[in-house]
Amino acid sequence: MPDVDDYIAVNKANWDDRAAAHAASPDYSLEKFQSDPAFLSGVVRFDLPRLGSIEGLRGVHLQCHIGTDTISLSRLGARMTGLDFSAASLDQARKLAGGLGADVDFVQGNVYDAVELLGAGQFDLVFFTGIGALCWLPDIRRWADVVAGLLKPGGRLFIREGHPMLWALDDPRDHGLLAVEFPYFEREESTVWTGGGTYVETDAVFTANTTPHEWNHGLGEIVTALLANDLRLTMLEEHDSVPWPARPGEMDYVGEGEYRLTDRPWRLSRTATPCRRSKATRWASSGLRHCLGVHPPVASEPASTTGLLMRMRVEIQVSSDGAAGPPGVAAPRGRFRRAVRRRLGSAIAA
Repeated sequence: MPDVDDYIAVNKANWDDRAAAHAASPDYSLEKFQSDPAFLSGVVRFDLPRLGSIEGLRGVHLQCHIGTDTISLSRLGARMTGLDFSAASLDQARKLAGGLGADVDFVQGNVYDAVELLGAGQFDLVFFTGIGALCWLPDIRRWADVVAGLLKPGGRLFIREGHPMLWALDDPRDHGLLAVEFPYFEREESTVWTGGGTYVETDAVFTANTTPHEWNHGLGEIVTALLANDLRLTMLEEHDSVPWPARPGEMDYVGEGEYRLTDRPWRLSRTATPCRRSKATRWASSGLRHCLGVHPPVASEPASTTGLLMRMRVEIQVSSDGAAGPPGVAAPRGRFRRAVRRRLGSAIAA
């Protein structure tokens, strides 16, 4: 395992340097948040059919960055807390929330320390999104432990994330060739990128803190880590579109902020949405998008993975009390070196 202090310090410096540029970029739409009280981030808008009503729920958004998704969830009626390790990012989040009068708490800390910082079993919903957020964490099993520790019995995890296959692809090559170049499975060693860019439209130039560390996690590794915490999978969706041109020169804009491969788009899942209950999970990724739903076991069910439901689409989610949930509908943050390729992702676990 990498030296914890080293990788956290390096990655935190990256996000600290870019927070102000992200807040000023039109891609984060802060002016629209200010001018329209009903405005929601593109990530949250995309997931509304899967998310269902969150009115009155207590939710936590892990790796919340400058808080636009967190505030969007608050506008949908949830009592939200955002957690991020970047002080500069949280400064922007608090400034935005304060200007909007949004009742959102923002807490600084490492995601692996979330249970200690926020309390065990306090949340109905863990929202984990960014389409490029899991890649900053070296150990997916520790992350799943944290998610399970935060959720109340019957709570949900909603995760939308970039598909791990997308993260494994090399930069675009001639003739539309999709080449696997980087790790698909989690490895102890990080992948280190070098570059001074970022994933949003900005004139800012970054000359320091340009070597972030990242890790990929296979879809099976993510699901298995959640199941190991007695979460029940209720939905898994993979999508053929992503909310940014992840393959420059190889994708068409298809509306609603989404891009799809021009040539034979069925070759690649770009995002995923999983859902889990007992402590429910939903997951969606961009480029490859999947939806997972995971929930803690219903009182009448054994706390095991028997009865696991895993499909490309699941029409009904079942809450921990046995009630039918909303229908499922098929449908970070980004790497700095290949910034245009990787930007967003999401998942749900309940």
